Amino acid sequence: MAKSSPPLVIRGFTLIELLVVIAGIAIILGAAVPALVGAYERSKATKDMSNLRQIATATQMYMNDNNGVFPGSTNVPWMLHLEQNQKYLSTWRVLESPFDARSTNDQGDGTTAVSYGINPNVYSGGVGISADKIVKPTAFIVFAPAQKPGTTTSFQGVGNFLPLGVNVLAATSTPGGPATGGTHSNRRKINAVFADLHVESMFWSGTGPAFTNSTVTVGDPDGYLRWNPQ
Repeated sequence: MAKSSPPLVIRGFTLIELLVVIAGIAIILGAAVPALVGAYERSKATKDMSNLRQIATATQMYMNDNNGVFPGSTNVPWMLHLEQNQKYLSTWRVLESPFDARSTNDQGDGTTAVSYGINPNVYSGGVGISADKIVKPTAFIVFAPAQKPGTTTSFQGVGNFLPLGVNVLAATSTPGGPATGGTHSNRRKINAVFADLHVESMFWSGTGPAFTNSTVTVGDPDGYLRWNPQ
């Protein structure tokens, strides 16, 4: 007579083993989540820079058609100059930063949200100045995100509502007060378009070069020229 096989014993996890598995999963998540959040922020910063590059390209085309004069006046905001009949900007959504939680639309009707602003010092007598009036184009900021004051990254500005567009000057958006930081890298950096139409990610503050510097500082002798054409 054949011997019967011993009964199969199914061994479950002990409480200690279960706790070890849970702790291991928590450690993995603790390392993965910040990496994913960082990657998501970097992708938004890249998209923000892409938007500004498109604005810079549109500005160059506009200036080619207008004797080297920057867009904008007291009557028509700069973004409507660039977006007119999609001649220079293909879609209104280029004017919306990925850091901006508000929603615009692709119709470009001039009443939807705008995330970016223009340095008001590009105006002289109410019209855009000529590029040859800027002493140091590589240092002078023309376009940048127009932020509301506060501890979080938020934006202001609509298309053709008064005041026309939104101005940016150092740490201040108009209307509004000073923002407390940039748009990315833990609010340590912000993207900007310069008068030579290159786009740069720069530090929000510091001894320089820094976005908020509007006077000559240690390490940033171009601070004054960053916001003033001459």
